[in-house]
Amino acid sequence: MSNEIATQARHAVEDNRLNMNERNVSFSTEEKERERLPPILNQTPSGLDRGAKQHFPSFSSYISSVNPKRASEGQGFSTQCLLPAVRHVRDLPPICADARQKQRISIHTIPPEMKAPFPSDPIIPLRTKTAKEFQEDIEKATASGHWKPVHDFYLTTFDSFLELNAAFKKEANAPFNTIEDSGINTRFVNTVFDALPYTPPDIQKSVLRGIINSLLREWKGPRTKDDLRAYFVLVQNPQYTSTATYVIYAHLLRQIAALAEADHHFLVHWFKKLSQRRFRQLVERLLQFISTRLFPARPEELPPMAKCSWWIPSATRVLALLNAANSLSTPPIISFTELYNHTLDHIDIMEDYRTWQTHGNSNRFSFCQFPFILSAAVKKTVIQRDSEQQMISMARQSLVDKVSRRQRVDMSLLFLNIRVRRPQLLADSLDELTRKRVDLKKKLKVTFVGEAGLDMGGLTKEWFLLLIRQIFHTDYGMFTYLKDSHCHWFSSWKCDNYSEFRLVGTLMGLAVYNSITLDIRFPPCCYKKLLSPPIVPCDQNTPVGMATLTLDDLKQTMPDLARGLAELLSYEGNVEEDFYLTFQVSQEELGTIKSYNLKPGGDKIPVTKQNRKEYIQLYVDFLLNKSIYKQFAAFYYGFHSVCASNALMLLRPEEVEILVCGNPELDMAALQKAAQYEGYSRTDPTIRCFWDVVLAFPLEMQKKLLHFTTGSDRVPVGGMADLNFKIAKIDVSTEWLPVSHTCFNQICLPPYKSKKELKQKLTIAISNSEGFGLE
Repeated sequence: MSNEIATQARHAVEDNRLNMNERNVSFSTEEKERERLPPILNQTPSGLDRGAKQHFPSFSSYISSVNPKRASEGQGFSTQCLLPAVRHVRDLPPICADARQKQRISIHTIPPEMKAPFPSDPIIPLRTKTAKEFQEDIEKATASGHWKPVHDFYLTTFDSFLELNAAFKKEANAPFNTIEDSGINTRFVNTVFDALPYTPPDIQKSVLRGIINSLLREWKGPRTKDDLRAYFVLVQNPQYTSTATYVIYAHLLRQIAALAEADHHFLVHWFKKLSQRRFRQLVERLLQFISTRLFPARPEELPPMAKCSWWIPSATRVLALLNAANSLSTPPIISFTELYNHTLDHIDIMEDYRTWQTHGNSNRFSFCQFPFILSAAVKKTVIQRDSEQQMISMARQSLVDKVSRRQRVDMSLLFLNIRVRRPQLLADSLDELTRKRVDLKKKLKVTFVGEAGLDMGGLTKEWFLLLIRQIFHTDYGMFTYLKDSHCHWFSSWKCDNYSEFRLVGTLMGLAVYNSITLDIRFPPCCYKKLLSPPIVPCDQNTPVGMATLTLDDLKQTMPDLARGLAELLSYEGNVEEDFYLTFQVSQEELGTIKSYNLKPGGDKIPVTKQNRKEYIQLYVDFLLNKSIYKQFAAFYYGFHSVCASNALMLLRPEEVEILVCGNPELDMAALQKAAQYEGYSRTDPTIRCFWDVVLAFPLEMQKKLLHFTTGSDRVPVGGMADLNFKIAKIDVSTEWLPVSHTCFNQICLPPYKSKKELKQKLTIAISNSEGFGLE
């Protein structure tokens, strides 16, 4: 059986694959000979990642060199490191969500059949040293130079998983079989690891020897919770920031990645308990490991990629555990953007995307299986190229159809041509998009009837700006402006035709499809609903846009109402008598108050302290889902009629918002570097004064300037460079105010003579503009 396992593992390495379904993986002697490990024995702590080009000893010879005691005893090391077979255990939903089926991370209570009995644990020896005593030992050693007590502690503690538990477990032989408490003395672990980089080299090397001993141990049967605790401790070791330790780190990550889902479940919840700083360190270390393996500064310091193709998949899978922990935390421990690996902006992402398209979430690794690691810019690139491919395909099909019918070929067939009259802008746009629904995936071209000029991008942007402005006007009634949250929400009035809501969704889809940023303000829950589900279901009776929303989502939409419900939730008095509520809600629709039951017979069911959570959940669901279902369903189908693509499944709701509306974070210094000039040069006095004034503006004024010039106060996903911001000279009196052409992201400045004059005129212009300075 062992030979068969070793053969399987050998084939996996030779095929450059990491099979996560094969739990019985072994490191054969032949494999170890192929593993190359940079020597660390003669390096100081400050020089772990530096040094001349060196020959890599074999893994087995390296082990012998770092563990002379075992070599002299003739015991050697086990030639196998077996990972537990878990075929008899039913898998939980994968930690990394299946992007192709859009399974979101969901880690809850393990079903009873998962709680298989573990073999009896060995008795853990008692160790009584505390964090305070260890800190005193460090201080004494630093002062005296006598490091033996500290060396003995590290040597013993990291010798095995058993000793790790003996040192760091709160109570040596207590089970701590719970996701809520790892049983680890976190403060002690932090103290030991914080001191490690400042200890003498021989102590640091003894820790690495112990880790190697632990990882090469032969495993039989499933891992115990004490084994998981050991992994939890070892992965926090700060030594892995050095490339000299990457071979050891890679094997640790491989074993953690290959654990059963039930084990991952515990690790995820233990990771949740880490402090933000420690959690961020783990994430940064893994991202650095992946980046360095992809683009090593000194390739000679690492084994050839062909011999360690499993490094990146293993690290990415462990990073997925941290992403799961972050997603399950409320609020998240760190921003989801901190899990982006910007090194991946420079790989052939479309090749990776095609691999994912072909193989899905199979054992063929691709970064698209783990979309949390891909930046919004990379995802935008995927969507744009996927859109371009669809545009080309649609245009080609139209030409083929014409030729096959021997009809005259018109080049207008290659585009989605929209012809509108300004006075009938909304009606004409709705009619055009309805009639030309089959052409929505072609390149968009807009013509205003009776006006000369070709659409080189400016007319398209003007069409979007004017149409959005008209649709979202409060007098039109489709959307309600919520002053507290500064966003729009769907009006709940009922009608026979919701085609105009479909038009808004189509407009949003066309904007994403054609890389145009819109000045639209929807609350975050709108984008959650837009991805529920991310792919239009085949069965048209399947509900769409019905996301699972909470009181937190309502806070971002209707904060005053959310505060009232939060008070109800925390009220200590008699809820039924003091609030006198039932499971019924009333709302105004076109001047009429209508009442709706939140559940059958709701008007007769009082809200009590026992059922108030249910009341609040049903209330939120009614307001954000059920009361606007038909409006949002039309909006949903309009958006997906343009953007339906597997690429959309890579996106988080926040990333969809950024693609539609742009990024709210401004970097005016970057805008200055990317700015283009017409009639001016960078060194002209007027331009120097302009940037002095703009860079000194408060954030609100900078947003007003951007809105004045571009029609939106947000930045495209690609950053300021994608804005094509232009400053043009206009030869008029300096008494004139600056003007803008929002369709071309252009601001026109008279040649003002002083900074004071420029600041005064610019402030007046951007503070009194509606944001559509169209000419």
